[in-house]
Amino acid sequence: MLLAVVPGVEARAGGPPARFDSWQPAPAPLERALTGGLVYLRAPGSEMVRVPASRFVMGSTPLEVLGAVLDCTREPLGDHLRCSQLLFSDEMSAHPVLLSAYWLDRTEVTVRDYARCVKLGRCRAIDYAAGKLRFAREDYPVTFVSWDDARAYCRFRGARLPTEAEWERAARGVEGRRFPWGNIYNSRVSNHGRLGWAPTDLRDGFAELAPVGSFPAGKTPEGFLDLAGNVAEWVEDRYASPYPPEPATDPGGPSAATGGGGERVVRGGSYESGVPWLRGAARGAVDPSLRRPTIGFRCARSASRRSPAAP
Repeated sequence: MLLAVVPGVEARAGGPPARFDSWQPAPAPLERALTGGLVYLRAPGSEMVRVPASRFVMGSTPLEVLGAVLDCTREPLGDHLRCSQLLFSDEMSAHPVLLSAYWLDRTEVTVRDYARCVKLGRCRAIDYAAGKLRFAREDYPVTFVSWDDARAYCRFRGARLPTEAEWERAARGVEGRRFPWGNIYNSRVSNHGRLGWAPTDLRDGFAELAPVGSFPAGKTPEGFLDLAGNVAEWVEDRYASPYPPEPATDPGGPSAATGGGGERVVRGGSYESGVPWLRGAARGAVDPSLRRPTIGFRCARSASRRSPAAP
């Protein structure tokens, strides 16, 4: 369910209140229903939350990188794998970013959501054979999807993958939180792993995937869930390191001609990720053709788009 409100009215949809800058008419393909001053926009796929236009600092400072190194040394194999600043140097340089308003899925796209796209012939079917069936629960985040698969699904919804900057803004807020929920690590508010011989960690209650939204205590102040752990998430950008140090407005990442490589960025860490990789600034680089049980995605849409294409 997509949610919007009239000015000055708070909205609640199974989560914390969200206040938006303004209400816009429902796009034509969506169903609109008025209830007590609220306007609910119902569309296929996940509920979306509107992020207002904002300025934030993207990336990490040298001191924040040192904090990540310290987190790394506390992992079971931290001392053996030579935790160093090089592991997190791609988060630098910290630089100001100005973003226009946008919508972002409150949760990761689920197996149920994706199956609807497959049924209509708009998405590639996922092969859950050879021991993968345990990942096919309808309320799990969809996995075994390539970057192209994720992009195709978002287009089916009249949306797109979020940019790396949009993803980080949602995870860290304008105040620059270390983790989606705040600045202090909490082992029980995300489905995470560890840097060890066995990468999964049962302390959070799940050995592998968890149903989306299983950790409401780990939500951001704006109500986003699972931005740390469960599955790492594809974003639109090509991977490049380090960041350009200058300010940016609505950055979309580097092109192949301006230094972007063939790999695409994933964000958020997965059920196999240790503490340093659950931070909102942590980045990963993955071949876009790979399909793994640890990678999923969520969709975004520019707030200026009034009429997304109907699936």
